Amino acid sequence: MLNIGCHLSASAGFSHMLEESLSIGANTFQFFTRNPRGGKAKDIDEKDVKNFLKKWDELSNGKIVAHAPYTLNMCSAQESTREFAKQVFADDLMRMEFVPGNYYNFHPGSHVGQGAEEGIRLICETLNELLFDEMTTTVLLETMAGKGSEVGARFEEIREIIDRTEKESKLGVCLDTCHVFDGGYDIVNNLDGVLEEFDRVIGLDRLKAVHLNDSKNVLASHKDRHEKIGQGNIGLEAMMNVVNHKKLRHLPFILETPNDLDGYRQEIELIKQNRV
Repeated sequence: MLNIGCHLSASAGFSHMLEESLSIGANTFQFFTRNPRGGKAKDIDEKDVKNFLKKWDELSNGKIVAHAPYTLNMCSAQESTREFAKQVFADDLMRMEFVPGNYYNFHPGSHVGQGAEEGIRLICETLNELLFDEMTTTVLLETMAGKGSEVGARFEEIREIIDRTEKESKLGVCLDTCHVFDGGYDIVNNLDGVLEEFDRVIGLDRLKAVHLNDSKNVLASHKDRHEKIGQGNIGLEAMMNVVNHKKLRHLPFILETPNDLDGYRQEIELIKQNRV
């Protein structure tokens, strides 16, 4: 079964996000845990969550993906920014237990001139402090494009974070097609080779979700600008090679393309038409 969805606003609650997903032909979705620029999260509506979980169970759908705010930077050079990241991350992990067994995705962060090694040390310090045995959520490290001082543009950096995290069984990876392409991994001409490298360095068993985005920029541009499916430099054929690949086709695919809800509906239909 094709598991596909898009990024939705969580402001109206889980039940509303499920209704929106079904209305556009999706069977999963992604949402921000709070304003993407940070701040206090909305209070959990336990009645809404209970209704959502009942419907979700009846539909037998797969995983949903929560996304941390963009301002969460565990490896900032500023202690106040790192402390904010810890507070948000800890709060989000507790809130995720209202919808147990799902995914929480975050950008590893930017080391801001400290160097990747120090950035990784700071990320792992926070993960080691905040991950806990009883959590049912799998935390996903997102592959990055490598703009500025981003950590996580190379598979080796993701691997090092996993290796230095004590509760590494709580970690997975979300592969963003735009990010890896902009980061220099040629998924257009050598998808098998990229996946072989991912498997060798990280392990495909760690790959839990895919952000399905075309790219406005060329290979290895390190820009991170998403484009609609088939309208960028990755192109429809290569995007569908990802969706149809025997090692990926079971994963949830999340669209983060520049679209409104109807645009997502059209993209989901396009992908379904080209699914083999």
